[in-house]
Amino acid sequence: MNDASIALGFAVFIWWFSTGIVILLNRMSRTAVTLSLALSSLLGLAALVGLAHTARQTGVTGAYCAFTCALLVWGWNELSFLTGWITGPRTTALPVEAEGWPRFVQSLRAVLWHELAILLVGCAIAAITWKAPNQVGTGTYLVLWIMRTSAKLNLYFGVRNLSEAFLPAHLAYLQSFFRRRRLNAFFPFAVALASVCLWWLVGYASDPLASQAQTVGAVLVGTLLALAIVEHLMLVLPVDTTALWRWALRKQKNDTLSGGFEPQSAPLLASAMDKHDKLFQIH
Repeated sequence: MNDASIALGFAVFIWWFSTGIVILLNRMSRTAVTLSLALSSLLGLAALVGLAHTARQTGVTGAYCAFTCALLVWGWNELSFLTGWITGPRTTALPVEAEGWPRFVQSLRAVLWHELAILLVGCAIAAITWKAPNQVGTGTYLVLWIMRTSAKLNLYFGVRNLSEAFLPAHLAYLQSFFRRRRLNAFFPFAVALASVCLWWLVGYASDPLASQAQTVGAVLVGTLLALAIVEHLMLVLPVDTTALWRWALRKQKNDTLSGGFEPQSAPLLASAMDKHDKLFQIH
């Protein structure tokens, strides 16, 4: 098995496993969630130190370490959001009548602090790896950031599969910001642009003049981008988006974390989702 195949397998496994772990941790008891968030914060800080350390390393080990550290930092971003620790100033469902610019503004307010946290962490990674030879960590974070932003925009514009099962009970109000429809005009553009970037990474990894570490780094980042494209396709294809992480979602039906969305938000949420279902039937 060559280096490229090992890197591909490593990227696929760590993407699948780390996503499941974040989902699973957020569905444990409130005490366990708090402890997991504290542990994730420590790991995130350690990962930033790791990125600074590996930025000057040009070997294969440095590429793997930078990739893993970037995923640990991103894991903190995800867990801090899913636990409800860092979300946005709006924590209630979207009114049914909200459309156009008001709908966009309120949707942004629901995730504003989270988006700013991602930006600040991204700036920190860029600063500690600036002009360094090992940019695998920065590339990994950028792929996760850009493709997750694209996924959020597609949920806002409307897709077939909203993946509601991934939302914990205390974030159920976010479903009202999604729109269900078969496809939106932004989706083909996002997938096409990501595919062009993936093609470039494949070409870079295949370059005979590239070093072993450069090839491994390109495969790691490229595999993550390919998986993100697959995740995008799962938004519009008639498939079960939870199948890969059913082991992490098994407690969802029985567990309800304290501090959920306010009861008065439920009627608005039900009305909004009913409206979105009608839109899906129309489109």
